[in-house]
Amino acid sequence: MSDAELERRYRRLLAVYPWEHRRAYEEEMLAVLLADARPGQRRPTAADAVNLIGAGLRARLRVSAGGFTEPAWADAASVTGLLVALVLLALATKGLADQSLFDPSLPPPLRPNGPDLVDWVRVVGWAGVAVAALVGLRWIAAGLAWAGVAGWVVLVAPGVVDQPTYVVDTLPQLGLAVVAAAALTVPAPRRAVAVLGVRRLAAVVLAAVAAVSILETARLFAPSFRELGPGDSYTSYVLYGLEASSEALIWLYVAGLAVAALVVLVGLATLTPEIRRRVVVMLAPVAALALVIDTALAGWAVSTVHMGHTIPLVPAQWAMLVLVPAVTFLAGVLLVRRREETLRMVALGRDADRERPAA
Repeated sequence: MSDAELERRYRRLLAVYPWEHRRAYEEEMLAVLLADARPGQRRPTAADAVNLIGAGLRARLRVSAGGFTEPAWADAASVTGLLVALVLLALATKGLADQSLFDPSLPPPLRPNGPDLVDWVRVVGWAGVAVAALVGLRWIAAGLAWAGVAGWVVLVAPGVVDQPTYVVDTLPQLGLAVVAAAALTVPAPRRAVAVLGVRRLAAVVLAAVAAVSILETARLFAPSFRELGPGDSYTSYVLYGLEASSEALIWLYVAGLAVAALVVLVGLATLTPEIRRRVVVMLAPVAALALVIDTALAGWAVSTVHMGHTIPLVPAQWAMLVLVPAVTFLAGVLLVRRREETLRMVALGRDADRERPAA
């Protein structure tokens, strides 16, 4: 009875190993463990439990990490790394333009002083990531992207004490930088341009240029209250940061941005389903993070602005900002694997039906 109980408990510990490993080695490992057990032993020793759990987790980690080197994941990582680098380059270019192109409607105290070294470094750095990814220098691209992540940690993260709202607002950009760096770190035999194709890539680049141009045009030609005379009225239409003197003009801006976004979405939608699903999984954590900031932390941001003093985030809020993207990514990976396993089983069933002789 004690041998059967000990065997059952050893099998529970061996369940930590991946199924493929257990199928090949479980009986052999179990025989060795039972042979080394003391007479009358009913439980695994603490040393055996620690060794089995540790080795099982390491085996699962190797299997999971090995899955990301599959061709579909490698191609998706190549595409994601380049696309995110282009997005961050567009954001950096807009920031540089905001500091370089003075808005005449603003009074002198509110006008920018011109771009600084950090503005130029962001543009040059993400341009370097995009170019290196395009020509296949993935390690250089990954190194530059990780340098961008480190730059945020050095320059922005210390502001969590006295400028927490600014730090939280920049977290989606940090998330994009981490996604780009991690995606470009994954070994990939094919370059992104080979997966995307020249036409898709050109369409994405043109869409990014168009979006930045529209946003800067809306900023420079926003209505100016300084031009009003005595008794004049001031009409301004505002929609998510876009400002115009007429409703038709602001909807024209929105239409232009919608077309740019549609071009990118169509380009991604025409990729193979295996690559498309994985690109969505890689980008989903950033979308989830932005959604959390805009919804769950919206009240905190408003309160911080109007209270006149810093309101620090509580540990539960920081945990939410960290865990939501991680859980979103892991859930996406599991859904992709389950979806493709289901499709594989359906395909096997159809093949079996075709090979079955007619009665």
